Amino acid sequence: MSLETILEHAAIQDVDRLRANMYRLLARALSRPADQPFLEILSSLGGDGTELGNALGALADAARATDERRAAEEYQDLFIGLGRGEVLPYASYYLTGFLNEKPLARLRNRMAELGIERDPSVKEPEDHAGALMEMMAGLIEGDFGAPQPLDVQEVFFRDHVASWMPHFYADLQKAKSAHLYSALGRVGELFIELEGSAFAM
Repeated sequence: MSLETILEHAAIQDVDRLRANMYRLLARALSRPADQPFLEILSSLGGDGTELGNALGALADAARATDERRAAEEYQDLFIGLGRGEVLPYASYYLTGFLNEKPLARLRNRMAELGIERDPSVKEPEDHAGALMEMMAGLIEGDFGAPQPLDVQEVFFRDHVASWMPHFYADLQKAKSAHLYSALGRVGELFIELEGSAFAM
């Protein structure tokens, strides 16, 4: 193997690690309220002058202005509410207007094909936004066996992420209850846009 090939492979691995880390950050933020350690992680994010970098900087600012109690209240208002939250983070709802519909069944079939098993301790349906972000990270890093090639990642992304999550992240930015999650929504929207562009290449 030539030095050029080794360096190219290392660069790809670095990019994939960054992609997986971003998916995991989004997954953690969407799966449960931000506790103080996670707020500190968000607060440490830095921008690099790119649009996504600036959005990460704004998320860090929002995290520094939020404490654990406020983060829990915001999560409750946005995703749980009294009866239902302001934003419903499920693919079935965004694609059909109802929960537990065909998009969830299609996702379960794809999960079975890829060897992804539902965590029995999680009560949310598998088409929850946080679960899908975690699945994308797992496909990249090999949580469900070997790391999946880009073409497999792309099909999963196209069918189960890009089909609805840009709208979800846009809704987070506009939600009345959102402060921390408004900034997170901008990060998510830009990241999904970048992923889609990269797959298209």
